[in-house]
Amino acid sequence: MADTRRTLHIASWDDRFLAWLLDILLVGVVLSALGEAAGVFSLLTGSLSVTSPFTGLNGLGLFVYWTVLEGRQGQSVGKIVMNIAVTDERGEAIDYVTAAIESFGKAFLLPLDILVGWLAYEKEGLRLFNKLSSTIVIETDEEEAEKPSDVEYVYPSDR
Repeated sequence: MADTRRTLHIASWDDRFLAWLLDILLVGVVLSALGEAAGVFSLLTGSLSVTSPFTGLNGLGLFVYWTVLEGRQGQSVGKIVMNIAVTDERGEAIDYVTAAIESFGKAFLLPLDILVGWLAYEKEGLRLFNKLSSTIVIETDEEEAEKPSDVEYVYPSDR
C-alpha cells in the first residue's frame, strides 16, 4: 500500500505578517486613491464634503479583497509575493464562504483574532478565524506548482 500522505508546511507568522502588511498597503493605496477621486468629484460638482465617502471602509475593503482573492485562488497579492496560501486542513482549495469566514477576523477583529490564536492554538499556527473556518496557511513552492509532473523541461543553460 503506497503512502498517500501530503506534507504541508505551515507558514511562519513572519511570512503571514509580511503578506498582511503588503495587502493592507495595497488596499489602502487603492481606497485612498478612490477617496481622493471622490473628493475631486465633490469639488467639481459643488457639493463640498468635509469627509470622504470612503472613511471607515478600510475593513470592508480588506474583507472583500481577501474573500474574493482567497476564495478564488487561495492567495492575495501579499500571499503570492510571500509564497503562502490559505487552504483547508487537507491542503485543498477553499470556497468563497470559507474565505469570508477566514477573512472576517483579520479584516475586522485582528487583535482579538491573533491573541486568541496565539493563546489557544499557538502550536498549530492558527488564528481564531482559521480555526472557525477550518483553514490553514501553508507555504507554497511556486516553481513546482507551475510545472506539470509529467513534463521535463530542458533549459538553454542545461544544454
